[in-house]
Amino acid sequence: MTTPQYFTSLAGAVCALFGEGTKIEKINRISGGDINEACCLTLTGGRQVFMKSNAKENLSLFEAELEGLNAIARTKTIGTPKILGIGTDESRGSVSFLLLEFIHSKGCGANYWEEFARRLLDMHRASTDGLVANGKYGFNGDNYIGRRRQLNTGYDSWIDFFRDCRLEPQFRDAQRYFEKEDWKKINRMLARLDKILVEPDKPSLLHGDLWGGNVIAGNDGKAWLIDPAVYVGHAEADLAMTELFGGFPRVFYDAYREAAPLHPEYEHRRDVYNLYHLLNHLNMFGRMYLPEIQDIIGRM
Repeated sequence: MTTPQYFTSLAGAVCALFGEGTKIEKINRISGGDINEACCLTLTGGRQVFMKSNAKENLSLFEAELEGLNAIARTKTIGTPKILGIGTDESRGSVSFLLLEFIHSKGCGANYWEEFARRLLDMHRASTDGLVANGKYGFNGDNYIGRRRQLNTGYDSWIDFFRDCRLEPQFRDAQRYFEKEDWKKINRMLARLDKILVEPDKPSLLHGDLWGGNVIAGNDGKAWLIDPAVYVGHAEADLAMTELFGGFPRVFYDAYREAAPLHPEYEHRRDVYNLYHLLNHLNMFGRMYLPEIQDIIGRM
């Protein structure tokens, strides 16, 4: 696992990491994110570095991302960008920053999606020893799902964890959107969650926010994971998220299921897992996600 240096200035970080006299020659903004600013830093000599920045008080976003990338990297199953450094800089307007390896992707290699499915399965099968305090499910510390805090209190039951640390906090924050009849359905679903979800055969490290935008072709042409919201849970929850916003190609699912057949009625449980992400989007972006949420709770 990487223990990156902490820096109190971006200029100091560049010099410490790449040699005295190294400077930032050019900063090119990269579009795509709605939480952090993303840039490509071109340094003396032409080397490029990826930087995320935010307000200084949001440094914890990058600390959580660092922990997530480290957790995935320690499994030695799937690529992640190398962590270079983290810090704050008062001279640039009181900002925090995270420096990562820049990905010069040349496109997807052969059997990209099938290989990704097998590597993801390997990650899901990797040991989770030492990742959760006081339980089997959760993580060593809370982190973020998007810009919202994600609770990771340790639990011995996956179903109890998912109810208490995933669904209930999101429903509480979204309570203004629901009518009395909605709450009857919500409370009924939460009370019978043990009849809907199943305990996994073993705990799995999850990426936690596994939609298409967080899987990219790395510098080796293979699938790499970025922007994790990691925790230990049921592997089904990661697979469910892949299907929420457009899905991956069929060959990905075929390869994963061929190596690890899913338990019956996965499609029913998938909607409950994705309820967490829909609620999170409801709390971040507004009521456009409400009809889909109401449909799911009405069917449970």
